Amino acid sequence: MSRTLAGWARLLGAAAILAVLVWRLGTGPFLDGIHAVDGRSLAAAGVIAVLTTVCCAWRWRTVARGLGVDLPFGVAVAAYYRSVFLNTVLPGGVVGDVHRGVRHGRDVGDVGRALRAVAWERTAGQVVQGVLTTIVLLSFPSPVRSSMPVVAVALAALALGVVLLVRAMPEGGRSRWARTWRAARSDVRVGLLARRAWPGIVLPSAIVVAGHAATFLIAARTAGATASFARLLPLALLVLLGATVPSIAGWGPREGVAAWVFGAAGLGAAQGVATAVVYGVMVVVASLPGAVVLVMAWLHRRAGRRDPAGPAQWRVPAAARSERAGRG
Repeated sequence: MSRTLAGWARLLGAAAILAVLVWRLGTGPFLDGIHAVDGRSLAAAGVIAVLTTVCCAWRWRTVARGLGVDLPFGVAVAAYYRSVFLNTVLPGGVVGDVHRGVRHGRDVGDVGRALRAVAWERTAGQVVQGVLTTIVLLSFPSPVRSSMPVVAVALAALALGVVLLVRAMPEGGRSRWARTWRAARSDVRVGLLARRAWPGIVLPSAIVVAGHAATFLIAARTAGATASFARLLPLALLVLLGATVPSIAGWGPREGVAAWVFGAAGLGAAQGVATAVVYGVMVVVASLPGAVVLVMAWLHRRAGRRDPAGPAQWRVPAAARSERAGRG
């Protein structure tokens, strides 16, 4: 029940943000953003989305391989496209990730491990995004630049505290908490921090952040923003950081943060909302290959054939599953 209430609270919060924006700014910025979208911006978003989706699939496969639930690269790309589409069109922004993890887990015989792979993959991507955003906000002028040294020190202290806590936690214990803790430590060690793993996490994550920022900058230009690259880049990363908050199919917090940062930067809250709307439309259109994957999977099920992005190709031999279970 508490999770249900929390989910509704997040959705209501996103709806409240949109309502406040309409109340304060009217519907003009939203309509201006929709009218500004053109073929060139949509084509650019689609091309960039191919690169970012491939990199996300690369990151997911790297983490999954480290946790012992590997999958073919082509299957990972198709499944990630489907995941992005579902995240984009459904409330909450995580339905696609849950679906991706459950589908993978059922077909390798370990739903829990597959879901953990998805969770760690997304977490690692957000950590890299946070680090890159902090570096940019320290380097370029923005409405929050004066606060960034304090934020950077606080983040460094938090990271140090987490490391010390991890080292101080006891290894033993049979409680559910102790087992969960040991599983998390093992996942991080073999799935994220292993020498063969972290380059396949950091590099694609950095490319994904760059791709999303480039998409937002194109959206800003399409919406009529004329500010320089150096002035828009930190604003773009702040909005993208706000877009990680659960929302109504991507809408709500993104537009609220855009209105705030553009207004604080002297570019106008309406300009920020229009840019966020253009970006939202670009993201939806760029995710449409995921809808194609869904339709193809449905048609293949109707015809009794294998899903081309599907499970039959993911199966891990029983011997491999037994070996993985033995490693614990």
